[in-house]
Amino acid sequence: MKATWEPHEKHGRLTMQSDLPDSVFAFPKQRKEPLTDAQHVRNSVARFDQVTGVSNADRALAFANIEKAAQHYAVDLSETNWHQLGAHPQQNRVRSAAEAIKTKRARGELKAAAAKAVKTKRKHGVLKKAAAKAAATRRRKRK
Repeated sequence: MKATWEPHEKHGRLTMQSDLPDSVFAFPKQRKEPLTDAQHVRNSVARFDQVTGVSNADRALAFANIEKAAQHYAVDLSETNWHQLGAHPQQNRVRSAAEAIKTKRARGELKAAAAKAVKTKRKHGVLKKAAAKAAATRRRKRK
């Protein structure tokens, strides 16, 4: 597979992904994994198997692009083909993301319930009584 990657180093203001040409991406058709510097090349290698919705031919092209960019930016690449980086996207990625959102919402609901309980206790003076009792205990210990 012949690489399509070409170096693109725009100086000055940071470029947005939409400003970059297709030739800068490891997966040019999908515009995924930009290869604009050595750090991005290493990141693309690390996240290669996380890219979803691409064919084996796209992966082969992406690996060729990563190899060419790695050579340009002097990044050591121990892998010799894309199969060594992984061909299978994380199977449970979508499900685990949904579970994480659900957990986050549950934590927010628990936090809201705890805040409501504190508000109720304040309303009924329970916290004031507990604070007064703690202060009295501290005073006794000082004497």
